Amino acid sequence: MGGAFMKNIDIHGMTNMELIRGGIAEWYWATDYIHGDLYEAEELFRQGHLVRSNRLYLIHYPDGMVYEPVHSADGQYLGTPVYDGSSVVLLVVSFTESVIRIMRFLHQQVEVQEVVRLPLSAVKDCYNLMLHTSPLSLTRQPNDGTFEIIWPEHVRFAINDREALNFRDGDKLYFNVWYEDPDYREETVVRSLHGGTILERLPGDIRIMPNGERWLIK
Repeated sequence: MGGAFMKNIDIHGMTNMELIRGGIAEWYWATDYIHGDLYEAEELFRQGHLVRSNRLYLIHYPDGMVYEPVHSADGQYLGTPVYDGSSVVLLVVSFTESVIRIMRFLHQQVEVQEVVRLPLSAVKDCYNLMLHTSPLSLTRQPNDGTFEIIWPEHVRFAINDREALNFRDGDKLYFNVWYEDPDYREETVVRSLHGGTILERLPGDIRIMPNGERWLIK
């Protein structure tokens, strides 16, 4: 009896293929992290080192097609993509041009469309600079007990140093918090977009499943 059919996916030696956040089980991504993460690449650039761009590939399921929507260029870094609505959105930071670009990959046309271009000076640094969805947002969580939304609006408020944004739902922000008191546990803190007021606390962590359902894991 013959074995199951095996599809060959060439992503140039990368084996860290991951499901894209916010998406159904249709889009995956892989990158080579050539200089570490975005912040580490920025630090190297500020110290005067040549920063080579990482490569980022999108893999479509079930056909296995591989796309490289943004080609590498020195002085550039490609951040973690997200799935927003019906397409993949990419974070592209160019240190040489001092700009942050948010790019939407149009799968059918096999092209990218610029959503917004921001000056790199809009952020103090790229520490924990990330995309989130519902709506599409650019956020930053520096290691100083604050949380920021950089775009489409500007929001900044204090949070617990053990909090990390899980997802956004309109004007509600869902943060995951961990404790060791003394046993390890997690909870979800729901904050208002306007000022960070805590609206609700839920035991456990919320996971968004590939079909869009939210599961509270506790």
